[in-house]
Amino acid sequence: MTHVLPSVLGAIGETPLVRLDRITANRDLSGTILAKLDYLNPGFSKKDRAALGIVEEAEASGDLRPGQTVVELTSGNMGTGLAIVCAVKGYPFVAVMSRGNSPERARMMSALGAEVILVDQCEGSRPGQVSGDDLALVDEAAQRITAERGAFRADQFSRDGNWRAHYRTTGPELWRQSGGTLDGFVDFAGSAGTYAGVARYLKQQDPNMRCYLVEPDTAAILSGRPVTEPAHPIQGGGYAMADLVFMHHAPVDGYLAVGGDEAREAARSLAREEGIFGGFSAGANLAAALALLRGEMAGKTVAMIVCDSGLKYLSTDLWP
Repeated sequence: MTHVLPSVLGAIGETPLVRLDRITANRDLSGTILAKLDYLNPGFSKKDRAALGIVEEAEASGDLRPGQTVVELTSGNMGTGLAIVCAVKGYPFVAVMSRGNSPERARMMSALGAEVILVDQCEGSRPGQVSGDDLALVDEAAQRITAERGAFRADQFSRDGNWRAHYRTTGPELWRQSGGTLDGFVDFAGSAGTYAGVARYLKQQDPNMRCYLVEPDTAAILSGRPVTEPAHPIQGGGYAMADLVFMHHAPVDGYLAVGGDEAREAARSLAREEGIFGGFSAGANLAAALALLRGEMAGKTVAMIVCDSGLKYLSTDLWP
């Protein structure tokens, strides 16, 4: 029997869940890490789910009109997801991104038909290290362009279609694929849509589930720690934003802080030991999961997301 999808949007989700047994065995750790390979989505990231969720929710509510331009600020992954969704559904799309993000992302969005507008970083900022202040400049530009063009702002940091997409898809997939054997979940916070959606779903299945939010060690503002260096190499999150809307009702059992070097080395280990080619945030998630198996979750099963592809970082120092 053949099974042909009506469009590439049908290929979003249902990504594999893989045991990282070589990584745990090489470190003599008791327990299991399960990696959700969301870098195998069409846009090579978990943000495809949120992009589709936001657009379809806006279509249903009437907030997005046929043929209307869509605008969004992005580190590249949400923009890629929106470029794919908008291409299929017939919406012009404008991606607004900091020049501090890797250029591969801008080129991919452009190839998918997006208009890409790059915003200069704040004075003193370093390429590859996008801070909350840099993101604020991108947001200002996105707001201006939205008003000028009468566009729909996808606004991944506040539209519920983001976290709901993960509540409807990522969470149930993790639970089903693991056979309900999960004890814990970790995820690096960008908009926190993935974390909020998955944590809510998993806690409903098992109230004893332990859910941990991952942040950069120099910008762990959600855990209440002082921000010592808002610019860090873990692209796509950790913006030191104290008020993430999706976290207002998301369960958090603990916070884990990961350094840039630690995330980098973990991403390299993921590639070399498991053949999984993820980005910086995947490394941060792996480092956090390993810390749990060394401590309070020893002998347990912890799930993590491989958020995006290492292909998006070939121009950075992630790969030697």
